[in-house]
Amino acid sequence: MELMKTLNNIALSMLDLVAVREGGSVADALAISLRTAQHAEALGFKRYWLAEHHNMPGIASSATAVLVGYIAGGTQSIRVGSGGVMLPNHAPLVVAEAFGTLAEIYPNRIDLGLGRAPGTDGLTMRALRRDRVETEEDFSRDVAELQRLLAPAQPGQRLVAMPGAGTEVPIWLLGSSLFSAQLAAERGLPYAFASHFAPRMLLQAIGLYRHLFQPSATLKKPYVVIGVPLIAAPSDEEADFLASSTYQRVLGILRGDRRALPPPVQGFMAGLHPQEGAAIQDFLAAAVIGGPDRVRAGLQALAQATQADEFMLVSDVFDPALRLRSLDIAAAAMRS
Repeated sequence: MELMKTLNNIALSMLDLVAVREGGSVADALAISLRTAQHAEALGFKRYWLAEHHNMPGIASSATAVLVGYIAGGTQSIRVGSGGVMLPNHAPLVVAEAFGTLAEIYPNRIDLGLGRAPGTDGLTMRALRRDRVETEEDFSRDVAELQRLLAPAQPGQRLVAMPGAGTEVPIWLLGSSLFSAQLAAERGLPYAFASHFAPRMLLQAIGLYRHLFQPSATLKKPYVVIGVPLIAAPSDEEADFLASSTYQRVLGILRGDRRALPPPVQGFMAGLHPQEGAAIQDFLAAAVIGGPDRVRAGLQALAQATQADEFMLVSDVFDPALRLRSLDIAAAAMRS
């Protein structure tokens, strides 16, 4: 392993939850996502992923495969995928057909990231898959079935994904605990850790993944992506102000009161109970927030601590133009 990971050999990508902003519509949110993906592509980002969430006010990314097609159709070369499809919500055959279709339309550009959380509440989970309760064994089996369905069809194979068979859409495992890290290592799959919202086990999970990794036909050595909440601005003070939109969103998650992405508020954190402020900071422990110098230092610290191969940025800036500027600053920090 390298003793020091430099920023210029770490790939930069983006995860989008397609936030609906206060005063804005779902259509606005979708248009903002496309413009953001086009901007990320122009900056040289490697991939643009969409996350699956259901029945959540302010989040418009429930129909993940549809969004992947929308973003891929409006861009030219950037890889587009799911970050991720929550496999307990879907039959593997349906996922294979959807992403196999996308792979035929946009060859060599589609990624299939898989998670095992429901991505929603219990009521909605039952609406998606009725009363089925997913176990760890079910997830492992479903991942294996997806791998078979996306591989070339074998003689005598009775169940064939059409489209899907032979597309070999790259499968990624996503997680915020040790389970998916271990499964990704055993299967020789790339691994993305959800440190953008659950950073506590980051180092333990990626360490386990690297230690247990078994080379596969698709991946010869471990490949680690980490989620990084990022708010960048020309000054630290402005970045801290813009980040208050994210702080408000996180507080809503912690309180079970999800709403549309709010505009920034001056001095928001100072007005909170200390325990709430600490909980927000724990949630965002992997965040990089600041002006160009602080952003570069923060990204470099993450690189050194994790030896990540790729940063997956999550940038919840209320003003879409300032969100694009945030990506500009991050991209410049990675090159400097």
